[in-house]
Amino acid sequence: MLSFSLRRTLLAIPLLLGVATLVFFVLSLAPGDAASIYLRPGMTPETLEHIRRSMGLDDPLLIRYGRWLLAFLQGDFGYSHFYQMPVRDRILAALPNTLILASGALFFAFLIGILVGVLQAVKEGSFLDSVLSGVTLFFYSMPSFWLALMLILFFSLSAMKLWNWPFSFPVSGIQSPGADLLAPWDQFRDRIHHLVLPTLTLTLILAGGVARYVRTSMLDVIRQDYIRTARAKGLPETRVIMKHGLRNGLIPVVTLFGVYFPFLLSGTVLIEYVFAWPGMGQLMVESILRKDLPVVLAGTFLFGGMVVLGNLLADLLYGVVDPRIRQSDG
Repeated sequence: MLSFSLRRTLLAIPLLLGVATLVFFVLSLAPGDAASIYLRPGMTPETLEHIRRSMGLDDPLLIRYGRWLLAFLQGDFGYSHFYQMPVRDRILAALPNTLILASGALFFAFLIGILVGVLQAVKEGSFLDSVLSGVTLFFYSMPSFWLALMLILFFSLSAMKLWNWPFSFPVSGIQSPGADLLAPWDQFRDRIHHLVLPTLTLTLILAGGVARYVRTSMLDVIRQDYIRTARAKGLPETRVIMKHGLRNGLIPVVTLFGVYFPFLLSGTVLIEYVFAWPGMGQLMVESILRKDLPVVLAGTFLFGGMVVLGNLLADLLYGVVDPRIRQSDG
């Protein structure tokens, strides 16, 4: 299994380069270029052309592509003229914020989704099952940006004054003004405070899909003969479900984890934009709007790499959930 995952990862490298190449040509053919960030009122066309020449934007498209590809293969992601820093440094500044948001949402989404899905499967056909099915379908089908706006409406400071609620959550940014002057523990609490609403938005949407997937998988498992045998032996129902049923029911869910893991990095774009969260999503939107091609290409390659990493993690988790896979690989 491990050798298969490694082999598939190596074969994915040409695919990632192909995706980045496609993005390079599509963005290069779009009107405008990165020199427009230096455009000022009264600037002469000669000055703008000199800027384009100094940035290498007047070279033929294939020459610019070859120059980018050679540098990219050497680990040089280029220089961002808008942010005035190397692309690697700009991505390293934004990536941890997205990873914090995505990992928290992924953890709570699967935790809540698995618990709700198992409860629905055990209570199949009951009133509780019907209510939970409606709730999960409601959040699963809801646009993420709309849910984010509704949470801001209900949990912002103005909403707290309207409803006289004793608590509120920040609706933008990653920390409060002047938070750097606080003690370390107070800084940590402030970060968590700002993390609540964006994480809750992603969790509610993703947990709905996980719960419906787990419910279907568990319904197939608990009807198997070995579950009936375990019950016939007099084992407690909790042990039958959690030890014999859940472990086998989670095998198909591992595939869902491999899909959700890379999706969270690219799927947080709207959430980061709504909450002004300084992560990869907001960085990619700003870079696309400003024709900052090196940042867009590096971000695209990173997102593609996360897809490969998600599939690799799914393969490894298969061996953890089902020991038979490890034995067959050996």
